[in-house]
Amino acid sequence: MKIKRFFAAFLMLLTVVSLSAVPVAADDAVTPVPDPNIQAKAAVLIDAETGTMLYGKNEHNELYPASLTKIMTALLTLEAVDQGKLSLDQEITASASALNGLAADGSSAGIKVGETMTVENYLKCMLIVSANEACDVLAEAVSGSVSAFVDAMNAKAKELGCQNTHFVNPNGLHDSQHYTSAWDLYLITAEALKYPEFMSICDMGVAEIPASNLSETRRLHTTNYLLSNWRANGYLYSDAHGIKTGSTSEAGHCLVSSATKGSRTLISVVLGAERIVGADGVADVQSFSETKRLFLWGFENFSTQTVLSELDMLADVPVTLSKIDSVAVHPASAVDLILPNDVKPEELEQKLVLPENVKAPVTAGQELGSVELSHNGKVYVSVPLVALNSVEASKLLTFWDNVQQFFSRTIVKVVLVLLGVLIVIGVVWKLTLGRRRYRYGKPARRSRGYRGRRR
Repeated sequence: MKIKRFFAAFLMLLTVVSLSAVPVAADDAVTPVPDPNIQAKAAVLIDAETGTMLYGKNEHNELYPASLTKIMTALLTLEAVDQGKLSLDQEITASASALNGLAADGSSAGIKVGETMTVENYLKCMLIVSANEACDVLAEAVSGSVSAFVDAMNAKAKELGCQNTHFVNPNGLHDSQHYTSAWDLYLITAEALKYPEFMSICDMGVAEIPASNLSETRRLHTTNYLLSNWRANGYLYSDAHGIKTGSTSEAGHCLVSSATKGSRTLISVVLGAERIVGADGVADVQSFSETKRLFLWGFENFSTQTVLSELDMLADVPVTLSKIDSVAVHPASAVDLILPNDVKPEELEQKLVLPENVKAPVTAGQELGSVELSHNGKVYVSVPLVALNSVEASKLLTFWDNVQQFFSRTIVKVVLVLLGVLIVIGVVWKLTLGRRRYRYGKPARRSRGYRGRRR
């Protein structure tokens, strides 16, 4: 029996040891978001709704944009249309000055001097097939001259907060002083996207331009391989929308694009990508392949999470001048953030910015402070905090506070000091005069007149 009990105990011990050696996966374990390691000189991936940067690589470096410049040209043209300076159906004739000096081997729609087309069709030539001559025609139409238009481009860039941008021409032909950054291009693109016509044109895989006075009907096929395989195969991405391609030997291959999946839209900028030819002789234009990979990475590794609710009572703010000591504060609205899948809402650090106290009366919904949400030093959002309920002021406490406030004013303090000084001077003067009058005793009374004997 002792031997049997010994073996039974030994078997139980082995079972416990073997079970403890098996790793148990935690229910909340999440795989950290990997680095996509985008192969380009610079890149950014932005959530379109919130402006959250999901990925950045050299996003502020000054680089050559090539034909991505035309996003700004389109923006200023559509801005002029919105202001009533032009209309989309307005006909513009291409001048010799607009077509003069353009590179013979640059992107073109074959527009001729004296040819007349509408503003909308010039935009299509510029954005779909990257026609350089269309840029200069529109520049003259908007600003009167190409040089004046370039000044407007730089002014607009500054207005949008671009800090690493300087334009020399409207088309993006290479110039050592013509540069921008991935982040600045995002700012310019985000502004252009406010005009529906911009994306409507940029998202066209193919478009027809009606015959003009000097040309037959043009059929334009986009230079964006994510939208069409007419020029190249292997890059189509069904979720992609627009936006603009660009390439020169100095700039490399560049692309600004967007993609929508469900309710989420991402905007990407890739600058300075290469064209790699594999051992099989097949070329990979990495501005397209890396952009597609960046979108897939963004949709797979980030999600929208509710991080704050209106019902979250985050703090109590002391209240003065009231019988109620404090008022609770909560977020003005629910807050949704795009977060990496490995970051949970409860892991966000909350930095409360609140006053030491607040004077009654307080109105429900009154903004009293803010809360900043961050993770590992990255600030995601700052949210207003508002009062949960109204707090009435005490009339007596308010009266005494008003009295204190009145006497705490500098001018009142000065007046009181002056009054005090005057009183002291008056007392001193009175005392000094009194001493002089009584120094040698009480002064004699003056006679009221001669009183003679009666007769």
